[in-house]
Amino acid sequence: MEIHKILVPVDFSEHSQRALDEAIELAQKFDAELHLLHCYQVYPVGVASPYDVMLPPSLERTIEESARGLLSEWGRNAARKGVKVRDHLSASAPSSGIRQMAETLDVDLIVMGTRGLSGLKHVLLGSVAERTIRIAPGPVLTVKWEKAAQS
Repeated sequence: MEIHKILVPVDFSEHSQRALDEAIELAQKFDAELHLLHCYQVYPVGVASPYDVMLPPSLERTIEESARGLLSEWGRNAARKGVKVRDHLSASAPSSGIRQMAETLDVDLIVMGTRGLSGLKHVLLGSVAERTIRIAPGPVLTVKWEKAAQS
């Protein structure tokens, strides 16, 4: 299998950093281009709530600017390791945003972190990685990040 484009969805967590580290190694090995993607979701302004709270119209712009800054920083850090990097933002839900970007870019591989939720948290929250694997247009490599054992 030849790898030319690798999509790395990031949520700026340690889990994402571990997946990015793995993707950088693959990109170096295959001389592939990395595409970093961050999906952020902002709920519509004026959604009824029991608190009669309205989200300010500038909220989405502020979130997007913050996400763009963090994503650029992650991209610069990856580029320092000698790989070609492009940044992408999406206001879609993570799994569908990842699928859409993978299709648009025609990537060869998606590399993403997984939090390894278990029990009730997993049942209630599900897993972005699991949903992505189900709907992705190609191969997905999941990277589980584990903290060092504490004594």
